Amino acid sequence: MTTTNTNAVIKTNDFNKIALERRSIKSYDPSVKISREEMNEILTEATRAPSSINFQPWRFLVIESEEAKAKLLPLAKFNSHQVETAAAVIAIFGDLKHEQNAEYIFDKAVELGYMPAEVKERQLPFALGYYENLSEQARKDIALIDSGLVAMQLMLVARAHGYDTNPIGGYEKDQIAEVFGMDKDRYVPVMLLSMGKAANEGYPSMRLPLDMVAEFK
Repeated sequence: MTTTNTNAVIKTNDFNKIALERRSIKSYDPSVKISREEMNEILTEATRAPSSINFQPWRFLVIESEEAKAKLLPLAKFNSHQVETAAAVIAIFGDLKHEQNAEYIFDKAVELGYMPAEVKERQLPFALGYYENLSEQARKDIALIDSGLVAMQLMLVARAHGYDTNPIGGYEKDQIAEVFGMDKDRYVPVMLLSMGKAANEGYPSMRLPLDMVAEFK
């Protein structure tokens, strides 16, 4: 158990509570903050999500200070209450030049014993060659799909730490990178994710029956 102020935040490893009881929370207890240490832990655990060639194109902008929230508010007018009450709002971006980290990733994998050096020597040139021929749209597709995977994992990890979240797609995506000093041509916005201690339980939501979404051959 971790405690912030006088409010207990309960951690859990119960899969049903984490995944099946997750709800999108739109109102948070503003008195509960998430320490930098715990936020780093949450983000680190979220980055265990899979990605194409393990290139990990996701980038996180953690908006937690009152100054940063004030910058975000005009860009997320329809979700202002979430921005104001959440412990943090995480803006998830996809890096369109994520292959620039390829050599570091492969070298580190060898250093940690996760990959034989000869495999790196064979696979790294192939991977970089593949990216040289990718269209801008293909790069964007990879960044968005992989960043979507990390976003879902981030929501589940946050819940395991005792916090709740809500993914937000309704904001000024064409402005957010520049407002926060990021290269808008390199970093493509994926979603905002509010995070904090829920002020209420939220509402359950229905799901389409399996025969409407799955087909077996």
